[in-house]
Amino acid sequence: MDLGLKNKVIIVTGGAKGIGEGIVKVLAKEGAIPVIVGRSEADNIKCIRAVEAEGGKAFQVVAELTEPAACEKAIKAIQQQFGRIEGLVNNAGVNDGVGLENGDYERFMASLHKNVVHYYLMAHFALPELKKSKGAILNITSKTADTGQGNTSGYAAANGGRNALTREWAVELLKYGIRVNAIVVAECWTPLYENWIKTLPDPDAKLREIKAKIPLGNRMTTAEEIADMTAFLLSDRSSHTTGQLIYVDGGYVHLDRALANA
Repeated sequence: MDLGLKNKVIIVTGGAKGIGEGIVKVLAKEGAIPVIVGRSEADNIKCIRAVEAEGGKAFQVVAELTEPAACEKAIKAIQQQFGRIEGLVNNAGVNDGVGLENGDYERFMASLHKNVVHYYLMAHFALPELKKSKGAILNITSKTADTGQGNTSGYAAANGGRNALTREWAVELLKYGIRVNAIVVAECWTPLYENWIKTLPDPDAKLREIKAKIPLGNRMTTAEEIADMTAFLLSDRSSHTTGQLIYVDGGYVHLDRALANA
């Protein structure tokens, strides 16, 4: 299926690693020009080299997204380079473990800046170009807003905000023909997830336990599966889809866990 993304300039925050990297590579294969926005120039360039090795194109802007001025500067750099923006993927964030009992005001607010404030700022600053192109916004969010996880109040609150902003922006931007959707991620295998598993007393046993609870195939979601849905939702092939929270999770959030062992 031709998604019609050829030469479209699409921003991907946190696009150098994990889910973001998967999104960048799939978009590039579709002929789009993904623009990685992330804090590490070395990581950004490494991803670009991988894209170029496969015959694709990509661009990068170095930005610390927790700094509001850096978000605006990144958008301006992309405008200057390309003169247009046709899509925005808000992806960057981290499950930083700022809980209720053991957290505090400063860490909670910092978590919101890491995980949801820049979603707003990137969309705000990119909006003039998205209005011209009638582009699309895709927010990557997490199951923590639906299920809770424990000891991660900042991240859970941020994801609740991401979900709410998806619906809110979909309403506000109807008049511009800008579609806004979200992909909710549950158990997706990434380098960050692997690092977390390794901190546990028995990583292999814990991973088996998690996989056993994922109804479809008893396996983790891949970054490429998230990326494929992202590309579809950014494309005109999903031209009448907006304000939706799409769960790419093998049924983890909504299906009866008993099914996983049936």
